Amino acid sequence: MKNLDQAGAPPRPERRRFLGGSAATAIAGAVAASAVSRVAHAALPEPVVQAKPDTMPPLEPANGRPYRPVVTLNGWTLPWRMNQGVKEFHLVAEPVVREMAPGFKAHLWGYNGQSPGPTIEVVEGDRVRIFVTNRLPEVTSIHWHGQRLPNGMDGVSGLNQPAIEPGKTFVYEFVARRPGTFMYHPHADEMVQMAMGMMGFWVTHPKLDKHGKHPLIAEVDRDFCFLLNAFDIEPGSATPRIMTMLDFNLWAWNSRIFPGIDPLVVRQHDKVRVRVGNLTMTNHPIHIHGHEFVVSGTDGGPTPPGSRWPEVTADIAVGQMRQLEFVADEVGDWAMHCHKSHHTMNAMGHGVPTMIGVDHRQVVGEVMRLVPDYMVMGERGMHDMTEMEMPLPDNTAPMMAGQGPFGAVGMGGMFSVLKVRKDQPRGSYKDPGWYQHPKGTVAYEWAGAMAEPARFAAEGSGSMPLAQPLKPGVEVRARKPEGGHGGHHQ
Repeated sequence: MKNLDQAGAPPRPERRRFLGGSAATAIAGAVAASAVSRVAHAALPEPVVQAKPDTMPPLEPANGRPYRPVVTLNGWTLPWRMNQGVKEFHLVAEPVVREMAPGFKAHLWGYNGQSPGPTIEVVEGDRVRIFVTNRLPEVTSIHWHGQRLPNGMDGVSGLNQPAIEPGKTFVYEFVARRPGTFMYHPHADEMVQMAMGMMGFWVTHPKLDKHGKHPLIAEVDRDFCFLLNAFDIEPGSATPRIMTMLDFNLWAWNSRIFPGIDPLVVRQHDKVRVRVGNLTMTNHPIHIHGHEFVVSGTDGGPTPPGSRWPEVTADIAVGQMRQLEFVADEVGDWAMHCHKSHHTMNAMGHGVPTMIGVDHRQVVGEVMRLVPDYMVMGERGMHDMTEMEMPLPDNTAPMMAGQGPFGAVGMGGMFSVLKVRKDQPRGSYKDPGWYQHPKGTVAYEWAGAMAEPARFAAEGSGSMPLAQPLKPGVEVRARKPEGGHGGHHQ
């Protein structure tokens, strides 16, 4: 198995034996064996593995038709070999260890050493052949989400093909018939395997006309992609709880959580495309600061230009993909995140009562007699969590983290930064550091006198005066109905 280094180039291969028998014997049991040539039976493409969680440089096509490759956030593109005009890939389904943030690693399932698996890039009209080796302890399969292909290649185990047994290799072969943004994931024991991190991105680049153009898909300068996924991993542990349905505590981009998610680095005036796929159990409104974008494509293909309108937030439902395009014309460090506020926090207890406004002083003194290290949390909000030096269990990410140029960012989960720079070299994705703001362009503390709010003087006036003056000191107390939710109508 080959390992990719930081520069993305495969060093000298380190071969490992994946199959319990010859490659020809394993392939003979593949679902599509009858469609595979004798040359393909002679040897499998050597699988390539990536162990680092870094964003790898775009993989320029060494053969086949040219295209502008994508950049997978905290990920990489799977190399291929050409075999008599067919692009051949090799995916290995296996247990992996994924660093989700510095100091926090998860025991997941994935492909070729990572979760998510590597991005697959092809060109519209390419004939592709994907060898899938199963090194999991149970059966698996792969569904090519959104692709038009022969029914027997769709990957639903039991319906379209036999499941891939542990130690076996199956072959999928089809033509990439339409351009767009797609995904791949198991369709065998799907709940468990996707909860463990098994998924990957697929990009089919468009076939261009003689002028190098496509009527619906414009050329861009930077093309990013990432998947939305979620996990329920208890603090101090490493393996997801696979039975969780909705109450996840880690919301991730490509199995990374902030501050472990790399920035999206672009040059000012670059035309940028961001491809996002959602394989969580809920929708995600993805919001970009400082810019407007259009949705230029969905999992159904490119959208007609006349159907596009400017947005700053795009809601991406479960199982959907969206292509967001914009011109990065505003320099700075711009937040990009899911706009569900609890999706920008890391592992936290959801049963903690709200303590804002509660006076703890008397009870704290009494508790500290018994527990000297006791500390109060939440009576002023949760920002204090960003500055606490409270010890955490081993292998646990802080709930709110990240240090910016002005202090604690106080974020986690689905959060990153779009870094737009005037002097960023073309084609360079190197992090330029924090933005240096021009003088006079940063919000500052007001040191003058505070004016009285005008609303108090106007109380009760206008077209609808109060029938009688308000009594001072009235306090409203809300009482929840007794008996829980049992009396509610469905």
